[in-house]
Amino acid sequence: MPESYDTLRVTHTDDGYVATVAMHRPEALNAMNTTMGRELLQCFEAFFWDKQTRVVILTGTGDKAFCVGGDLKERQGMTDDAWREQHVIFEQAAFRVLRCPLPVIAAVEGFAMGGGCELAVLSDFVVASERAVFAVPEVTRGIFPGIGGTQLLPRIVGMPFAKEMIFTGRRVPAPEAKTVGLVNHLVPPGQAHATALEIATTIAQNGPIAVRQAKKAIAWGTEADLETGMMLAIEAYNGTIHTEDRLEGVRAFNERRPPRFQGR
Repeated sequence: MPESYDTLRVTHTDDGYVATVAMHRPEALNAMNTTMGRELLQCFEAFFWDKQTRVVILTGTGDKAFCVGGDLKERQGMTDDAWREQHVIFEQAAFRVLRCPLPVIAAVEGFAMGGGCELAVLSDFVVASERAVFAVPEVTRGIFPGIGGTQLLPRIVGMPFAKEMIFTGRRVPAPEAKTVGLVNHLVPPGQAHATALEIATTIAQNGPIAVRQAKKAIAWGTEADLETGMMLAIEAYNGTIHTEDRLEGVRAFNERRPPRFQGR
């Protein structure tokens, strides 16, 4: 996948298993402009075909902000058509993050506002600094969360709390976000990425096909009735049976050694 972007910094661990995608506009608190939207779309599209990477960490450059949402300076004076065209880019990028076949961990330092908060919840789970702040303040600007916040937040934190966040636009500090289930891990300032990397490394040691299939089963099954979800899970399970990784896992257990999964 391309490694050179204007508004993103993509790095990998030495084994290539964990990719870190850092939104890189620190002068604008990592606000999403049109270029960043296109590059997020391109970057996460590439993960659909990436056979090396096993886990993705999404973060922001610096300790002030994960991402503060859409760049309102760029949007100043936009025509309705231009605004809509830009938002289509953001929508498509959001879908790529949501449906990324690899686990995506959001590592949040500082502000996760508007579209930035939505990018965090589009990820599979969130590791946040104790100083992180989450908000979806779009209604204070005459719009509302447009890349999944109205759908994902109620599923994560429950309907009443999500409505309060969205209707008021108030800022939710990280400890409160942890209490309501928006954040999985609360860590000291500056440690969000390091902790996310530890978790990602653990995930990357597991069978990559099995992890992908598990994510697929969870993603699609939880949107269906229980019987349909069970059938989808069985189909996803069957997708692991024919793999060399499944055989390796059994061999490793019987030989009392760590498995060496190859993703095939």
